[in-house]
Amino acid sequence: MDLSPLQIARYEYTPKLPGMLRNGISEICVKEGAETQSVADQDKIKALFPNTYGKKEITFEKGQNTSPAKKQVVGVILSGGQAPGGHNVVCGLYDALKATNKDNVLLGFKKGPDGLLKNEYVEFDDKFIDAYRNTGGFDIIGSGRTKLETEEQFNIVAENAKKNGLTAVVIIGGDDSNTNAATLAEYMAAKNTGIQVIGCPKTIDGDLKNEDIEASFGFDTATKTYSELIGNIERDANSAKKYWHFIKVMGRSASHVALECALETQPNICLIGEEVAAKKMSLAEITNYIADAVEKRGNNGNNFGVAIIPEGIVEFVPEFSALIAEINELLAGSKTEEFNALPTWDAKYQFIENGLTKEAMAVFALLPTGIQQQLFLERDPHGNVQVSLIESEKLFSELVKNELAKRKAAGTYVGKFGAQHHFFGYEGRCAFPSNFDADYCYSLGFNAFMLIQYGYTGYLSKVSNISKPADEWIAGGMPITKMMNMERRNGQDKPVIRKALVELDGKPFKYFEAHRETWAVETAFTYPGAIQYYGPASVCDLTTRTLALEKS
Repeated sequence: MDLSPLQIARYEYTPKLPGMLRNGISEICVKEGAETQSVADQDKIKALFPNTYGKKEITFEKGQNTSPAKKQVVGVILSGGQAPGGHNVVCGLYDALKATNKDNVLLGFKKGPDGLLKNEYVEFDDKFIDAYRNTGGFDIIGSGRTKLETEEQFNIVAENAKKNGLTAVVIIGGDDSNTNAATLAEYMAAKNTGIQVIGCPKTIDGDLKNEDIEASFGFDTATKTYSELIGNIERDANSAKKYWHFIKVMGRSASHVALECALETQPNICLIGEEVAAKKMSLAEITNYIADAVEKRGNNGNNFGVAIIPEGIVEFVPEFSALIAEINELLAGSKTEEFNALPTWDAKYQFIENGLTKEAMAVFALLPTGIQQQLFLERDPHGNVQVSLIESEKLFSELVKNELAKRKAAGTYVGKFGAQHHFFGYEGRCAFPSNFDADYCYSLGFNAFMLIQYGYTGYLSKVSNISKPADEWIAGGMPITKMMNMERRNGQDKPVIRKALVELDGKPFKYFEAHRETWAVETAFTYPGAIQYYGPASVCDLTTRTLALEKS
């Protein structure tokens, strides 16, 4: 197979470890901290996790390794959407496992949780692992989104683990995947299987974080990749001076990606879903907010600009959320088949108009026809609107176009408006990991094995102080139950890891808020450029602006 020069060079990169993990396996000891409790619903979470709840946080320090010597056979899965650095978690886990005992074994289960259920795996060796060091993607073993939540599934996983002599399972994933890890750990402990379960925090969306987990891996690389592209578009806009670019970026449940990209590139507009929800902004208010900037710039002769739109923005708009809820009810059960059988859009429109309340229909009527039709595309597995399919970047550019036409007719707007649309999502999920993500992910994997070696289960691999140079990073672990609360899912109360939303009183948003009025009218674009892998640390090892501001 032909390799690019960068790929060859990245194979040779040696990831940096936290200082205490550089001492050698024999000189790593454990310091236990205070007992923990869940972020909410303590009694309910404790009742559901009696064997793994309330455990102590731990950190690794320099000292005599007191872990019992035994052969380890560890299984690992990649779960959920891809994120840059996943391969390095596996590599770090493998290297720590082999450094402890060359007879230790690492099995990679294919296609996520399905691999554990179907007992499909590969056994890693040096040659296999070396082909994936410091590379993007999850193609080393693939990923999947199957949930582990039933007694039958747990029995199958336990049986397959026993067949293979597993002593531990490492689940690399986001909030749902690590909820799987917590429930599987509780089952294994309750059944006295002796099999440990460890999680690693992954998601480019940035919403798996808290006071302990400062960042999920992949966020750094993905936002740097998107910011490079946005910066390129800004430069093009400033060169051609004739288009407004509406750019949707990933982030279904939180706006961390949009905010980070805005901090990196200083666009004219960036919508933050959490602010839209807090202010209960309507579609008309958002439209006017964007149109005001377009008008001011256009009247100054600047008929161009950039607006960043988070993927899940419409779910934050109260009136739109209410509309979606009514549509979900309208098409419940057999009504979907009845709707799909109608021969024309006009007939379907009449069906919709008859089924929605006056308030919901007023919102629906505002939408461009293309967006209206997107709301009635294929349902998700629960029969609900797939909001991620809605082209919100086109929705807002169309609404702004219509508003500007009114303003032009009234004589307040004298500029010209033309729009281009972009969606940056998959472009960032499998990029070559930045030095930060390469180092962070390798450390998470190495650290995960130390948790296994010391006998912990139901823990998340934790590396903190990550806004500092890597030799100052702190490695350890935290019980996954500490991050959990009860939420309503599919009509039932379920224990889940609480998603972290953009904090409107946090430093990153406050910095953005203090500058956005200037950015809206002036051309204040900044151009981050491509991710740099070689050169001064001040360029190559930069953390995200979000993390830098949070820890400033």
